[in-house]
Amino acid sequence: DPGRRSNGHQLGPPPAPTGNSIHLEILGRRTRFSGRISLVLYSSCAGDLDRATYPLAFVETRGDDRDMSIHDRPFGRYFEDFEIGDVYKHWPGKTITEFDDHLFCMLTMNHHPLHSDAWFAETQSVQKKNVVVGNLVYSLILGMSVPDVSGAAIANLEIETLVHKNPTFHGDTLYAETRVLDKKASTSKDDRGVVTVESKGFNQDGLEVCYFRRRVLVWKSGSAPQRLRPYDDGAWD
Repeated sequence: DPGRRSNGHQLGPPPAPTGNSIHLEILGRRTRFSGRISLVLYSSCAGDLDRATYPLAFVETRGDDRDMSIHDRPFGRYFEDFEIGDVYKHWPGKTITEFDDHLFCMLTMNHHPLHSDAWFAETQSVQKKNVVVGNLVYSLILGMSVPDVSGAAIANLEIETLVHKNPTFHGDTLYAETRVLDKKASTSKDDRGVVTVESKGFNQDGLEVCYFRRRVLVWKSGSAPQRLRPYDDGAWD
């Protein structure tokens, strides 16, 4: 679509073919491009990417026999990409080790023996074994949601609800999903909006261990800053 914009940059049609070609396989489809072209490939996908529009690859073919494709990882969403009711299934999961739990407790100065003292947990706790500190469980579920939800956000505004529904133990593996509850354009600045989502964390047995709702301030697509790096595009020339 020649009229589509990416991070505020107008995307025009590719130049006419000049003889070179490039083959790309994207989302299981093999596509051939001919000539010296510079373009951005987009997809409006179903499934895990839902209806969001993402750049899949920045492709350039040269005047000689060398072909190159540059893949820029999708990370986060813009305001227009969120649809109420959509569910994002985050991947991959994370197995929480004893070391993870102890380190997190020490870093945050939470020295409760339920998390770090095996003898105490076995002999004096209700659970009869160490329980992973709840803030680590919440932080992992939140972190898993970032690439699909808030990776391009301006700010995380509020955690409205946080519930630890079941304990998590050392060696448990967590997975997460997020559902879009609401979206509202800002009334004070027309370049952004607020999205409300709810996230759930599950262990390896499918048991829900954590639930929370949060509000995220996100850019509208035409106003989002361009993704930059501290070096130019000639790194692989």
